[in-house]
Amino acid sequence: MALPVLRACYRAPFTCSFTRLFLKERVILNRSVKSRLPPPPAAGVRPYSSDRGGDKQNKKVVVLGIPNPFIWFRTRIYYFLIRVYFDKEFSIEEFSEGAKQAFCHVSRLLSQCRFEALEGLVAEDLVGKLEEKCKLLPLSHKKALSADPDEIMYTTPGDVGILYDENGKKFVSILMRFWYLTSAHIPDDAMEGTRIFQVAIGGEGEKETKRLLTANYEFQREFTKGVPADWTITRIEHSKLLD
Repeated sequence: MALPVLRACYRAPFTCSFTRLFLKERVILNRSVKSRLPPPPAAGVRPYSSDRGGDKQNKKVVVLGIPNPFIWFRTRIYYFLIRVYFDKEFSIEEFSEGAKQAFCHVSRLLSQCRFEALEGLVAEDLVGKLEEKCKLLPLSHKKALSADPDEIMYTTPGDVGILYDENGKKFVSILMRFWYLTSAHIPDDAMEGTRIFQVAIGGEGEKETKRLLTANYEFQREFTKGVPADWTITRIEHSKLLD
């Protein structure tokens, strides 16, 4: 059944895949895991806890963001169309959980400049661009690229696209947004506009400075018949680090 109303501009397909990360290691998109995201709120709140030396401290980090009602409604329609026309078992909750794990894994590889390990996870033409940018970063900025799972404060899907190219190939792209804390020591003048938090890690006098950073990762999958069912990262942005 055709979807003429969804035809969009041409985008070259990528042949790389998430096979190694999603399937062989069985880390991502495990359908037995149910991690439900809250509906798009005006603010996302997640407690930050630290337990060192037996003292547990709880802090709240608030991520403010007012969702665009039009985009929120449109993405829900796209989720429905994906299930109807492409993958009847698609779940944005399960996809978001898998995307978060992929984000942590890939951001750690970027931080370590292990670009050869990105093969099959990130689009081939994107890897070269990332390598050029990362080589110019100071060590503190490279460290800040890495996102620890426990330091991710908020995750939400962004825009969704259903694309057809001139040869009739079908693609689905989903942009994911992540907010995460980092303890990397970054000069204040290099990170203008970022939020800084004082996080208690022990006694009254022990505090650690953390910054709240954002990152956008776009995932794309080709749904043409006979093509492996794998997702590829086709866009990576770390605000103030890899713009």
